[in-house]
Amino acid sequence: MLYRKFGKLDFQVSNLGFGCMRFPVLDNDNGKIDEVEAIRMLRYAIDNGVNYVDTAYPYHQGNSEPLVAKALKDGYREKVKLATKLPVWLCRTYEDFDKYLNEQLEKLETEYVDFYLLHSLSKKSWTNAKDLGVLDFLDRALWDGRIKYAGFSFHDDIDTFKEIVNSYDWTFCQIQLNYMDENYQAGLEGLRYAAEKELAIIIMEPIKGGKLAKEPEGDFKELWEKSRVKMTPAELALRWVWNQPEVALLLSGMSTMEQVEENIKTASTALPNSLKPNEIKLINDIKDIYNSRNKVGCTSCRYCVPCPNNIAIPNIFEIYNNYFVYDMVTWGKKAYENMINAGTDSTKCIECGQCESICPQNIEIIHHLKEADLVLRK
Repeated sequence: MLYRKFGKLDFQVSNLGFGCMRFPVLDNDNGKIDEVEAIRMLRYAIDNGVNYVDTAYPYHQGNSEPLVAKALKDGYREKVKLATKLPVWLCRTYEDFDKYLNEQLEKLETEYVDFYLLHSLSKKSWTNAKDLGVLDFLDRALWDGRIKYAGFSFHDDIDTFKEIVNSYDWTFCQIQLNYMDENYQAGLEGLRYAAEKELAIIIMEPIKGGKLAKEPEGDFKELWEKSRVKMTPAELALRWVWNQPEVALLLSGMSTMEQVEENIKTASTALPNSLKPNEIKLINDIKDIYNSRNKVGCTSCRYCVPCPNNIAIPNIFEIYNNYFVYDMVTWGKKAYENMINAGTDSTKCIECGQCESICPQNIEIIHHLKEADLVLRK
């Protein structure tokens, strides 16, 4: 296992962290973790050098934290830094912050959490949490020892990210990043901005929820064979993230022992700035193919929402693009069906043009909403 400095702390972290949101399950029920196998996987990872374990309040329908507690018995708690996250969207009062942290400590069977994150911050959830006094809460939880270091995970635009980074003396942050998301949400700009502030940066979604791990077919297979790159798509995607020197570690939500073994093997040789020219070229060629399949040049800036008729415009375009870019046909139709049931689909458009008048990308939103409906409606 290779290790990297964790921001401004005198701590060397394994470049691979175990994300505890995709454990193997029984009966295809996400809330029913296969405890024996999950514990075996997590302990194997720790025995082979992984020293960062990441969970959260809602993972596996609330059952991830108790499972992690079981896995970290028998001396394993002392071998790792444990991270979990405050579900800020559930907090309605200042007292809720304490309530959830204390509940998490009980579920994790520990007196303290090493790294505590405000979970999945967006502009809205950040504003709400800040107004409730979440920064004072973090100060107090740090002072009384229930948490050792404070950070946040993030899903919004770069301006919001910078605002949050500048608002508190954070130790670390967690952002989504992979070679297809260089300019999405915080992106590479956010990675470098946080690094300049000496924050340790943790990466989630390094293979974009599995989208970048598919076996090469068609044009992709031809590219792969021509490049002579001897690694799997998943390994290439992980190595792209590890190639960034600002990254402290990446999290992988592993579902099988095979994935654990493969990722540990890859992590053991993944140094910063180590990708070869032919590997970088292959990644750029793959990106070109994916981008050529994109139907709408939406950047999810969300200037177009809220829509007067409650249409979830950026969400529709994300589903529509994923349908073509990553061949997510069944998922796309099901996701759009859920939007129809929720009354946020394209057919609610009255063509008022408000969204098009403020779209920074000058997208013909009304036209693309109609096209998306024709494709995605079952």
